[in-house]
Amino acid sequence: MGYLKFDKTLLINLEESLQREILRTNRGGAYHSTTITDCNTRKSHGLLVCPVPQLDAENHVLISSLDETVIQHGAPFNLGVHQHEGDNFSPNGNKYIREFEFESIPKTIYRVGGVILSKEKVFTAYENRILIKYTLLDAHSPTTLQLRPFLAFRKANELTHANPVANRNYSEVENGIKTCMYAGYPDLHLQFSKPVEFVYQPDWWKGIEYTKERERGFAYQEDLYVPGYFEMTIEKGESIYFSGGDTFIDPPLIQEKYEGESTTRTPRTSFFNCLKNSAQQFYYRPTENDAYLLAGYLWFKVRARDLFIAMPGCSLAIDDPVRFEKLMDTAIPALRHFMKDGSLDSVIQEIDLPDILLWAIWAIQQYAKATSLEQCNTRYGALVHEIIAYIRTNKHPNVKLDNRGLLYADGGREKPITWMSSTVDGRPIVPRTGYIVEFNALWYNDLKFASELLKSTVETRRATSLQKQITALEDVAANTAIAFLSTFVNPHGYLYDYVDGKYSDLSVRPNMLFAVALDYSPLNRTQKRSVLNFVTKELLTPKGIRSLSPNSSGYNPYCIGTHAERNWAYHQGTAWPWLLGFYLEAYLNLYQKGGVSFAERMLIGLEEEMSTHCISSLSELFDGNPPFQSRGAISFAMNVSAVLRVLNLIMSESGFAGLKD
Repeated sequence: MGYLKFDKTLLINLEESLQREILRTNRGGAYHSTTITDCNTRKSHGLLVCPVPQLDAENHVLISSLDETVIQHGAPFNLGVHQHEGDNFSPNGNKYIREFEFESIPKTIYRVGGVILSKEKVFTAYENRILIKYTLLDAHSPTTLQLRPFLAFRKANELTHANPVANRNYSEVENGIKTCMYAGYPDLHLQFSKPVEFVYQPDWWKGIEYTKERERGFAYQEDLYVPGYFEMTIEKGESIYFSGGDTFIDPPLIQEKYEGESTTRTPRTSFFNCLKNSAQQFYYRPTENDAYLLAGYLWFKVRARDLFIAMPGCSLAIDDPVRFEKLMDTAIPALRHFMKDGSLDSVIQEIDLPDILLWAIWAIQQYAKATSLEQCNTRYGALVHEIIAYIRTNKHPNVKLDNRGLLYADGGREKPITWMSSTVDGRPIVPRTGYIVEFNALWYNDLKFASELLKSTVETRRATSLQKQITALEDVAANTAIAFLSTFVNPHGYLYDYVDGKYSDLSVRPNMLFAVALDYSPLNRTQKRSVLNFVTKELLTPKGIRSLSPNSSGYNPYCIGTHAERNWAYHQGTAWPWLLGFYLEAYLNLYQKGGVSFAERMLIGLEEEMSTHCISSLSELFDGNPPFQSRGAISFAMNVSAVLRVLNLIMSESGFAGLKD
């Protein structure tokens, strides 16, 4: 049995199968996502969802789904699945599914009487095009295949309804048609690898429901436009290829493109390979000269903090330093423009937050460990020292360096300035402000790393100016360490989450982890153990690290209910896998080879997620209490990155490379 293979028993049980989703992306911002039964449960699900730059910066669902109908002896068997009012499903084609596997590309096997039909889907790279291969594996009599497209032409976060404005016209193109429902959208080309008959039968399929939207308290019913259906005969052993895209394709190229794309996929034959494949899906290249990471799917854009935290795992941890260089080289102009005049980037959101520059240096530090200090210094040394100087001279508008060497970030009560960014009515639910523990842990680490970079230069021994710079950095770092200990270490054995004036926040939160996980820490070994023990006792779960201890006031482990209710719970007890990555890094830093078996055991809970929720990826967050249900975005870059980094650390400590097999 394959690593990701699902049998009939699970597939016909919609209560189970509708909880499992798939995601394919094209690295250009577009994606295909649905459940393993091809029944959409979210308004953002779709067979072809892509940006429409001439309209806005959002993704738009062009093709919601494509229903297949097998006809034998004049009897139709609809393989589609749609949910309607009262939890009714019509059609309920899941009863014909015999197998679904996802080792390289999504593959579904249907059986209708003596007919066995396979369906395989590929989403093309850097092109808004979905390709589907239908193969008739077995049949004992003539077989006809009908394909009925369900069109939306709407934003991915909205719904559509039957209306007289929608354009019902279409034009014939080679082996198919093209159509466009509304002005401003591109023509949608629906084509096949062989000639087909299109039967024009325009209609609205009304009352389709999306359960995930209902659970989240959003509108969840819509109508979808069906222009008609395509019909063709299919012989035993024959494969027919479908293309749905926003540009025309020469039909003889459809099969060629499908085969070319399918051979480039990373086989999901292990935990590592699943995450490697998932990491590559966050790549976003809107132009040939730019490279970014999307924070997650199905709705996140490029966020600065997520970008730098996820960058090492989504490139270096999968043996792709060139990808890291492309990502960082795209980000560097945005960082420098901000430091020059405070200008914000049009793609990288939130670059002005107080900790972004600190995380950028941390990402570069990971590059140094993956390559060498010398290579890192050549490529990024100047940037690191620019950032350090920018912060030391208090030019950053949102964080200040005090005379003790600590960073102070004001304004956190009015708007979120840390990763704990959920709000209600525009106000932060976790109003962290002042001296924030992870900001200062990062600052100390970055100072020490900047000093290390200078020491690596060949001119250091004979350059007095370099020696002075090193001494200055070490002096600031020493002062920062002293101030950090006096400010954040409390008598209970853990660290204050933030300190503002006379107020020291006693909430047990995971942010103190960074003072243990980073390469350089102001804490001694005993203090590190004490902090790690607190996290282990109060925050550790099989799915991640809780954002708040159950023993702290305001603990809320279940991220459910309305949008506001979920925001209240977002950082008040929910568990985050990316924090587990830093926790295990801290554990391995302390115990090295002695911590490998523990780290491996802790990852078992996340490996289980490869076959649930978003197949072969990790969700944004999990409930903080059993059964630790997954929540939020179905695929989250920081989580995938952090676990990939831990897998590499485990292999490094144990000398065992089998995790990649």
